[in-house]
Amino acid sequence: MSERKREIVEEAIASLKDAGEKAPEIKGIPTGVEGLDELFFTTKMTAKGPQKVPLGGFPQYAVMNLTGISDTGKSLIVEQFALTQANNNLPVAFITVETPAAFLAAALKNRAQAMGINYEEVEEKIVIIDAASYHVLREEIPALLDTLAYAIKKYHIKVTVIDSVTGLFEAKEMLARTVVRQLFNFMKKWYQTALFVSQKRSGHEELSAEAAGGYAVSHIVDGAMVLSKKVISSSYDERLYKRPIGELIRLFRIDGCRLCGHDTDTHLMEITETGLVKIGPSLKQLKNA
Repeated sequence: MSERKREIVEEAIASLKDAGEKAPEIKGIPTGVEGLDELFFTTKMTAKGPQKVPLGGFPQYAVMNLTGISDTGKSLIVEQFALTQANNNLPVAFITVETPAAFLAAALKNRAQAMGINYEEVEEKIVIIDAASYHVLREEIPALLDTLAYAIKKYHIKVTVIDSVTGLFEAKEMLARTVVRQLFNFMKKWYQTALFVSQKRSGHEELSAEAAGGYAVSHIVDGAMVLSKKVISSSYDERLYKRPIGELIRLFRIDGCRLCGHDTDTHLMEITETGLVKIGPSLKQLKNA
């Protein structure tokens, strides 16, 4: 058997100094979700030593994954996020894999009203890519990425939302990691701040990012946030969550973020009567209250 010819990729080698000169500044992108922005932070050196400083949102250029079982508020969060970016004059590409474009537009209009955002002022800033209606965009990732690249160039897109990435590899779970890697690399190439939604296939370890397309999403993206829900069913639950038996509660936790520091507690999460998501106190705060 002949020896494999060595291949040295010199352009892949860079000193930390050279790589650092190209590194983007880490700053926060407001999420539009009450109680969430302050859960991400960075560290700065002061006269008193290292100090934690709130980032004020998701890290810019991060690819974040939002996962959970059904009816936990994932789509509500990404809609609030998209509308907030558009309201801040950052053009958004919203790739809808589950809901046809017209129905997504209706949901976004309703969400904008609840948020106090003038819908007419943001509707030109959100570009919908309808993968729910056009199967080639769901089935052929190169076609989806070519379409997104066209939209980024034409509309100067800075933020991308995909709801959901799970719909891009359903019935072909073995390709999940490949699909997510392609999406992640694309977002980095085009300097997108991106938010992916993924549907958890199992309730196992509900407050971890595992079971969200296997290990595909959480081990590739920059950060993960997990949503879950629970019915209060015992006196122990009553004491822990400060809610009566029979009440449904929702929980939120940041499962990791490689670009900045983050809160590690589990928090209560609320969906208001107007359909907005709010992140509430941590369980640690409830216990000490």
